[in-house]
Amino acid sequence: MARVTYYVVQPFIRSTEGDLIAGEATEAPASNAAKHRAAAVVTAGGCIGAIAFARTGDPQLGDFDDAIILGRYGETPENIAFLE
Repeated sequence: MARVTYYVVQPFIRSTEGDLIAGEATEAPASNAAKHRAAAVVTAGGCIGAIAFARTGDPQLGDFDDAIILGRYGETPENIAFLE
């Protein structure tokens, strides 16, 4: 299968202990849509922060390049190793 690029919005919320935790990620159709959606979920108050990112790879092989951050909005974790 050919390599494909996925555009994703990863929201974050704050736990009762005060830690940032990842919410449910959603896919977007393009990079601009991912950035717009990430900014919108923060502005609307649905979460404390969000990251828009892209990953390219072969889904059949499960082989993906490291994520490319398209934008950070609000409070996001410094360590984004979970995206790699």
